[in-house]
Formats: sequence, C-alpha cells, structure tokens
Amino acid sequence: MVETTGGGPDDGTAEVLDRPLPDGVRRRVVQIVSDGFGGLTVGELPAQLRQYARFAPNRRAKFAGNAMAAALETDPLFRQRIGEKLREAQPELAGALDSGSPPPAADPLDVAAAAYVLRPTGWVKLVTAAGEEAQRADAERADEESRAELERLREELGRAREQTRTDTERLRAELDAAKKEADSLHRKLRAALSDVKRGEAALRKIQGEIETVRAEGQAQVSAAESESRRLKSRLGEAEAALEATRKAAREGRSVEDMRVRLLLDTVLDAAQGLRRELALPPVSVRPAETVDAVEPGRMTPKDIAARALSENDPAILDQLLELPQAHLVVDGYNVTKTGYPQMPLEKQRLRLLGQLSQLAAQTGAEVTCVFDGAELAAPVLLAPPRGVRVLFSKAGVTADELIRQLVRAEPPGRPVIVASTDREVADGVARAGARPVASAMLLKRLS
Repeated sequence: MVETTGGGPDDGTAEVLDRPLPDGVRRRVVQIVSDGFGGLTVGELPAQLRQYARFAPNRRAKFAGNAMAAALETDPLFRQRIGEKLREAQPELAGALDSGSPPPAADPLDVAAAAYVLRPTGWVKLVTAAGEEAQRADAERADEESRAELERLREELGRAREQTRTDTERLRAELDAAKKEADSLHRKLRAALSDVKRGEAALRKIQGEIETVRAEGQAQVSAAESESRRLKSRLGEAEAALEATRKAAREGRSVEDMRVRLLLDTVLDAAQGLRRELALPPVSVRPAETVDAVEPGRMTPKDIAARALSENDPAILDQLLELPQAHLVVDGYNVTKTGYPQMPLEKQRLRLLGQLSQLAAQTGAEVTCVFDGAELAAPVLLAPPRGVRVLFSKAGVTADELIRQLVRAEPPGRPVIVASTDREVADGVARAGARPVASAMLLKRLS
C-alpha cells in the first residue's frame, strides 16, 4: 500500500513504506551509506554519526549500521547527500531509476536499495517487489537446500543400511566362528577330562601296585629277620657245641670230638646253603664300627663341646682349633661391632685382622675373615696379614651368604668353626656341619 502526503503525484518523497525494510535491501542500503559516508565532511554528517567518521567502511557498516539506517530515514538532507554520492558512483542506475525503467539485468536488491536512497517516483513498489523477490529467492534457495539435505540424508541412510547389513553379516560370521570354536573347545575339554579320569584311574592302580609291592617287601624283610634270628640261634648252639667239643678234646674224649665235628659240618653246610639262598652281599661294616665312640685323632667339634667346659669358655675355641686341619671362618663386622662398635670401620678391620694373625700363628689353623661389601663406599686397598684370608662379599651378596658358601665348599668331616652372633648364620652353618661359636667367645680368646 502506498500513502501520499502534500507533495505532487510525481514526488517520490511523499511515498511511505507500510512494512519494515526487507533485510536484503537494508543491508544494501547500509553498504551504500557506508560507501558514501567517507566522501562527506564531519559537518555534513548527522550528530549521531560523527563518532564513526574515522572508521573503515567495513567496520562502519558493522558497528554503525543501525544508526546510519535511522539517520537515512529521518534526515532528508543526509539522505540527499548520500543520494548525490550514489549518483556519482552509479550514474547509469540512478538515471534508469529517474526515468522509471530500472535495468532488467540489475540485481533487484541493488535496484531497491538505490530506489530507497534516491526516492524516485514508485520507489516503494520497487522496494516491495525486491523484498518479495528476495523472499522468493530465499524460499527457493531454502527449498533447494532442503532437497539437497534430504538427498544427502537419504544417501547417508542408504549407506547406514548397507553398513548395518555388512556389520550384521560380519557379526553373524563371527558368531558362527565363535560357536564353532566353542564347540571345538568343548570337545577338547571333554577329551581332556576323559584323559584326566584315565590318568587318575591309572594312578590309583599304580598306587595299589606300590602298596602291594611294599607289603610284599615288608613281608620278605620280616621273613629275612626271622630267618636271621633263627640262624643266630643255631649259630649260638653251634658255638656252644664247638666249645663243648674243644673242652672234650682237651679231656681226651674222641667220640665226642667226632660228634661235635659232625654237628659243626652240618651247621656250616646249612649256613653256606642259606647264604646262597639269600644272596647276601659281602660284609663291609664290622660290628665294632657300629659302636658310638671317639677314636684317637678323629675328635669332632661336637665331641669337644660335650666336655665339661662352659659354653662361653674360650678354652673350647682353643680345643676346636687344635683339631687336625681346623678352619676358622669369622663374620668380620659382626665381631667388630660386638667388641668395639665406636671405632670407624677401617680401624675395626685393622684391629681384628691383627688379632686374627696372632691367633693363626699360635694355633696353625686356617683363618678366613669375611666382611660385607655393601658397607663399603669405595674399594678397599688392604694388605692381608700373614695367615689370614680376607674376603669381601660381591654386590648383591651378603656376608652371611658368603660364609654359608665357604662352609658348603669344605668336605664333610673337616672341622669348620664359624664365629658369629647372628642366629640365622649360626643355624645355617650348623645344618651344613660346621660348629658355630659366639663372637664374644672369639673376642675373649683374642684379648
């Protein structure tokens, strides 16, 4: 709808829009004002727009768009000046609008924006038509976009269905493979369980056979023991008869000699037949060797400990060291930290080694002193004293373990004495056949 005011019928300024300016036309109008803004002086600008005079065209259109549109609508003089700048910039478009025939190839939004600024006759129709055209173009563009989006969604739906079908087939194949594998595993499990049951049955059978063999062996042992007792009884009778025969021989009874000799031959023949039947091995142990006693020169640490001496008497250590080929192993830091812990480690070592050297010279025993290598900050430059072997444990090996290795390296039967108060060390070397003594006893003997 077009309203007119007091101007003539051809005066475009009398026309008024009865609806808001379309957005597309408004943006083009703001751009025209922004382009012509720079060609005006500060005095030619409305008061509300002077603060944007130094802005660049793009920033001016961004930050002062609403203010420029309002000034263009309410200030005819400002609109006239912008129109003059537009005529200078686009004379052909301005002339076509003045003649009432806008170029058909021109953009409807540009035509409407120029008509809104220049206000030729019929400009409201141009603006309205441009707005409707823009709305129609927007609707068409939205429709095309909707169609394109619908087509894209259809394609995505097709791809999703295809992917779902592919995934379903793959999962079915995997499920079938899993079922086959489960069936195979079940068969293997049943076979394994069957093997286990057969193995358990075979084990029970073997255990029964072992029990049978064990019972037979015990019965044979009992029979052999019974036969041995019987033979011993007959041997005793034979010995008694032999003694009687000897006595009768001494008395000159020849008839009795003959009878005794006949009885002895009978016993010997029976004994030889029994030996062949039993297949007894040759005698390797004599009865005298089964009696527990101490032979000269073969005393052991346990025999010495059984004498009537106090457990802490240093004389026990002297007796142990007097045994043939005695070997004394000393837990170095255990002894020094028991006797003189306040001294530095270096002085502890020197003092102990000096005393052990004197002990080795006095007793003639082999002496080995072991120190823990973990206590050392650096390698030790040490000249071992005469008669004393000095050892340090390697990285990752304690002195206790090194002492046990030394004890295990000795042959069974050799007297080995270990001086340490460590209960674990003492128990370990005792199980290996060595004799542990307390560090305090060694310190008493050294002092």
